[in-house]
Amino acid sequence: MSLNETERVRLLTPPQGKVRMVLDTDAFNEIDDQFAIVQALLSPDKVTVEALYAAPFSNQRADNPARGMELSFEEINRLLERLGMQGTVPVLKGVTSYVGAAKEAREAEAVDHLIAAARGASPQSPLYVVAIAAISNIASALLKAPDIIDRIVVIWLGGHALNWPDTLEFNLRQDIGGAQILLDSGVPLVLIPCKGITTHLRSTVPEIERYVEPCGDIGAFLSLRFKEYSREHKGWSKEIWDMAAVGWLLHPESMHSGLTPAPLLTAQGTWSADPARHLIRYISYIERDVIITDFFNRLESHVQGRQPTV
Repeated sequence: MSLNETERVRLLTPPQGKVRMVLDTDAFNEIDDQFAIVQALLSPDKVTVEALYAAPFSNQRADNPARGMELSFEEINRLLERLGMQGTVPVLKGVTSYVGAAKEAREAEAVDHLIAAARGASPQSPLYVVAIAAISNIASALLKAPDIIDRIVVIWLGGHALNWPDTLEFNLRQDIGGAQILLDSGVPLVLIPCKGITTHLRSTVPEIERYVEPCGDIGAFLSLRFKEYSREHKGWSKEIWDMAAVGWLLHPESMHSGLTPAPLLTAQGTWSADPARHLIRYISYIERDVIITDFFNRLESHVQGRQPTV
């Protein structure tokens, strides 16, 4: 399956109206996934969240990707419980190992769900795949079902800015082979880099205590996650990276972007260029206040039981 550039450009145009989406997240890896998940679930005016996928990760919190995926699955369910949304959206387990250098599709219920959901979409009404983790689940689906590339748009927070010395950002370096599958597949892709771009999307403990912590069980939980990330809060701010990926669907006007040839990803984790490559949409700047204010308003409205003011 391939797309011509006219079709790809149309799919990469920011959507108008409400859209279908799934969210792929390594929710226990850090503290930003939790904010992104909540923002998506509290935005029924803009998106229908059809499923949440637990993605693998490995670091000091999880000694292998299978354990990381399980911890992420548990964290997603903790968020749904505190939101009072248990059972309202499927939570599916993802792959337990990376696609890797061998570029082998991995099996998981999240992969099968994504393929089925994508096949139920169309080029005129695509499924938006918001990916805020190692891209292993999505890469596995693309390997198993390349026919879906004209029915989905992937929004991936991964890598660093194209002019950064390297692109060994956490999501990307976890599964370089999977990222190469994504970038080489021709699937319509909105690429949101981390260092140099999403580093603008910061908050502080005083701001979180003022606008998040008072908002019921979910606000207290998010505040706890934010504050426990660092022992030192004086002069400290924290990127909430993953909100950018959801933010592109909610407020695309807050993100400066353009079409550029898909970068080539080397095995060493650096970007290379080929002007003949297919086009992707590349985010080059984020207006932080729009995304953060939207989140605060939606959280407050949820706790007060009224429609959000956005």
